[in-house]
Amino acid sequence: MVGYMNFTTFNDMLRRMSDRRPEKTFLYWVDKDRALTYSEADSISDRVAGALVTLGVDKGDRVGIFAHNGLDYILSMFGAWKLGAISCHINVLQAEDIVYFVQNAIPKVLIYTHDMFPLIDHNRSDMPSIRHYVCMDGEQEGALDLNKLVSEASPAPQRDIEGGDPAHLSYTSGSSGMPKGALLAHGPTVRASHYIAERMQLTSDCVTVGPTSPASSYGLVVNLLPALHRGATVGLMSRWDAAVAWEDMETRGVTHFPANPLVFTDFLHECRRRGRKPEKLRVAPSGGAPVPLDLKNAFREEFGIFLVESYGQSELGGFVALGYPRVENEEQESAIGPCLPDKEVRIMDEDGKEVPVGQPGEMCIRGGFMIGYWEMPEKTNEVIRDGWLHTGDMGKMDAEGYISMLGRWSERIICRGKVIFPRSMEEALLRHPAVQYVAVIGKPDPQAGELAKGIVSLYPGQVVGIDELGDHCRVELGDENAPVEIEIIDDMPMTATGKIGRAKLQERERNTIR
Repeated sequence: MVGYMNFTTFNDMLRRMSDRRPEKTFLYWVDKDRALTYSEADSISDRVAGALVTLGVDKGDRVGIFAHNGLDYILSMFGAWKLGAISCHINVLQAEDIVYFVQNAIPKVLIYTHDMFPLIDHNRSDMPSIRHYVCMDGEQEGALDLNKLVSEASPAPQRDIEGGDPAHLSYTSGSSGMPKGALLAHGPTVRASHYIAERMQLTSDCVTVGPTSPASSYGLVVNLLPALHRGATVGLMSRWDAAVAWEDMETRGVTHFPANPLVFTDFLHECRRRGRKPEKLRVAPSGGAPVPLDLKNAFREEFGIFLVESYGQSELGGFVALGYPRVENEEQESAIGPCLPDKEVRIMDEDGKEVPVGQPGEMCIRGGFMIGYWEMPEKTNEVIRDGWLHTGDMGKMDAEGYISMLGRWSERIICRGKVIFPRSMEEALLRHPAVQYVAVIGKPDPQAGELAKGIVSLYPGQVVGIDELGDHCRVELGDENAPVEIEIIDDMPMTATGKIGRAKLQERERNTIR
């Protein structure tokens, strides 16, 4: 029997599992109550590849996918990959930037959902690289019907595709500037997702549900690909709804629920409202943002669910660090977890030298990361130096290799020469029962340089004063470590990957000061 590590491409993974478990359910689309077996997914994606061939797509070409999470999205990806084409994932939550993404990736074909048509039609003249528009939901003006193309197509001839060949463009969230397209190869991502499957203790009996779009690399490396390694069943949600998710988990016996801290907070309230968790749910891998320790503890102590923290980037096709679904000691519980075997992680100072155990520095990685930023060699050279990818994130590592994240270097606040990372303040504010979302940013100050300012939005129906929030933080952290100022806003800006839009908050603050 060929081992998992011999799977060098995503295509190899699907074909092998189709041979082993042809009748096993591979994909289930919660919103449409539709399912595909491994054999059906392999066969249909072969015909998607054949349809793309009729549209002139060849190895190395980009195929844009601009759609909500669902079966057609996954099948379109595999169809492109089977030709050696590069799937270019454009998040519908960043729809206003469609021209930017298309002009960067230069796709030959754009596959989209019907609700994106007005935006696409308005911007056609600015997207000249696209030879064919293909709608997932039927023929539209100037667009072909994906289902008709696939039904009439023959499977494409098998292509010679290696693990080092590029697979997809994974765009960064844009939380600190315009998104960059990280070009990821098959092989490193296959290896990374293999180790993620091991750490998450996935087996063929496991069932997942994921609300995260494949446009985020997190949705691929923690939901789709690890489950594919093990022959598990992958659930897809187009739109997040905590009540719908709870019912789906109960009905299908979901064991693994990958999402982000904001989604988990909503889901925790849903479990509390019902008085219990879905019966078989046991592991909830979290990504996209740091996880407050109180949230981890609430999942485990109230419902027996291990909320497992991860830390990764679009540039990795995997993780820097990932926790275990088990009880840890107090210090390890507050950390993310240790690195995975496919990558070497070091904590380095500004001169590129490794710092002593327990000291803060930049998290740097060797092995198993992106080929580079698409069409951005200068940006690539800024982050990949001497074989190491510099994440731009600050952390520390203990003697057992457990990594704690302090924050992005770009998020640091420099107050009177002291470097402050906002995570402890943010977690303190989140411990107030009225606070739903929070970000602590640097407010420009002529004397101090920057002052720590907390910006929060509240749960619907909650009312709380700024003074009360300030007193809460000072009790939690002490006067010296609490935010100097707090502001309550109605709507917290979000990025397309579910992170708080710090760049927008920072810009808003600068404009206010002017």
